[in-house]
Amino acid sequence: MALDPQAQALLAAFAGMPPLDFAQLTAPAYRAMLAAGGALAPGDAIAAEEDLMISTASGPIAARLYRPVAEGGDKNALLPLTVFFHGGGFVACGLDTHANLCRCLAQRARTVVLSVDYRLAPEARFPAAAVDACDAVRWAASNSGDLRVRPGALAVAGDSAGGNLAAVVAQHMRHSGVNIAHQVLFYPVLDCATEHPSYESMGDGYFLSADMMRWFKDQYFAEGADRADPRASPLAAADLSGVASATVISAEYDPLRDEAEHYAARLAQAGVLTTHLRWPGQIHGFASLLGALDAADHALTLAARSLRLALHVQNT
Repeated sequence: MALDPQAQALLAAFAGMPPLDFAQLTAPAYRAMLAAGGALAPGDAIAAEEDLMISTASGPIAARLYRPVAEGGDKNALLPLTVFFHGGGFVACGLDTHANLCRCLAQRARTVVLSVDYRLAPEARFPAAAVDACDAVRWAASNSGDLRVRPGALAVAGDSAGGNLAAVVAQHMRHSGVNIAHQVLFYPVLDCATEHPSYESMGDGYFLSADMMRWFKDQYFAEGADRADPRASPLAAADLSGVASATVISAEYDPLRDEAEHYAARLAQAGVLTTHLRWPGQIHGFASLLGALDAADHALTLAARSLRLALHVQNT
């Protein structure tokens, strides 16, 4: 369908900005540019937020816990846990940039959300982010008592680069004894080794460009790194059987659209219960744009519903 009018208005505003020179752009400069951007709607009201540190063999990882408002007045009920990984091309963003998305998932899915501030590139290149993601989920599974969440009720979620990490975790944990009930992937990066046709058809003029994705990958990978390693490209995994059930949300006007949809199809072919929705008329990153895009609110409600169903959270 045609580009959503609200997304079109955003793109028109972005069009007045100077083009990025990727040959000269540095990660600190890119992060500073994002920090100077406008604020988004804060997301749903929740009961509490708590910053904490995750202890891993690679060092401590900052994280933030989001706890929803109790239903039925039972503040002591143990809720399931969803571990969330933010987007940002493996280079930028963090706990604050995706707080609105985490609040909405927590409140609407009736799940505690643990947002993970994994190491960023180029200071920490592949596989650092993937290692942090797996370590964080193992830590969360082993510390349900301290987190005050329901043991054994665990999901993962992420957007863009964070969707990549959620998919990596879901693949890795099927052999580790940590049970992942569901994975929610918003317009994920799933193939760092191959450019799919949507790189050409949707790679310019729709917020995330093909050139920007190439720059992100160059920051994430050291020279000579295997970009087809499944820890970098989950789509490259030979066997997807036994991976957690999935909700995959792609955006129509997104260079990452085809790899997300290919992954959803491969999951289904492997016998994994998979729901895929291509969000019509939308651009990459739309689920975070609360207050600017109505589709953001709708997509978060759909994703939260799938999480709630998979985690068996019942209305009280």
